[in-house]
Amino acid sequence: MKSILLLALAFTATSAFAIPVAPHNALAPERLAKTKALSAFTLAYDFEGIIKLSNCSGSLVQFSGQPDDAKAIVMTNGHCIQKPGGYLNAGEVWTNRPIARSMKVFDTAMKLSGVQATRILYATMTNTDIAFYELTESYAEITDRTQVRPFRLDATRPVSGIAIDIISGYWDRGYSCNIDAFVPQIREGQWSWFDSIRYTAGCDTIGGTSGSPLIARGERVVVGINNTSNEKGEVCTLNNPCEVREDGTTVATQGLRYGQQTFNVYTCLTPDFQFDLTIPGCDLPK
Repeated sequence: MKSILLLALAFTATSAFAIPVAPHNALAPERLAKTKALSAFTLAYDFEGIIKLSNCSGSLVQFSGQPDDAKAIVMTNGHCIQKPGGYLNAGEVWTNRPIARSMKVFDTAMKLSGVQATRILYATMTNTDIAFYELTESYAEITDRTQVRPFRLDATRPVSGIAIDIISGYWDRGYSCNIDAFVPQIREGQWSWFDSIRYTAGCDTIGGTSGSPLIARGERVVVGINNTSNEKGEVCTLNNPCEVREDGTTVATQGLRYGQQTFNVYTCLTPDFQFDLTIPGCDLPK
């Protein structure tokens, strides 16, 4: 990405949006060497706390009230966790799984620092599309080493019409739009997602932006997570989510993009911010 022109060409050549495999390993040395704050798509956004994964984007998030000495957490999509053989199946949930995965986190100057995940705290593609990694370091340790602060994950459901920024660590660029509406159900292949967030024009996300945070404009508050888009106008097929109406009929519109809610994660957290799916009222798949 040595110029805006090259960046634009790279976006044009990528026809897939969210679920498809990203076009390259973003953590490969030759790709990292091209991570530069050169374009208007980058300079307009603050990347502090944005995560670059090999195949997706993510964010360093802290739960409201969580202490700084707690192990830091990265949020991305469930379809980004690199399950051997493919994606998580509908109905499949991973909790507390040991893993070794390297990531990079941006600071305000677009400098990348390495962080290491040791556990998948929670991951699913059922009802939502979300995953949480636990890192080796605490929030305080990461801040001391890199000067990077986490985003706060909002515990309140967002409202329609609010301005959001979607910042992709994979592509080193951002998008701006508004929350257009909330869709009771969208369906894509074997997966169904509920209370999904639909965007207005402007957030023209592409493959590799999966897992990017939806950030309340002008705040360091994450209100949702980017996950999919209708690529070809097909109905309910892979890469072509459809909206399911109350009567069961479906409608699909090419180019519409969607994200998932994140506030409901708080219904499954213990007082010391551990995931416990047995808590009464826990709203995540078990």
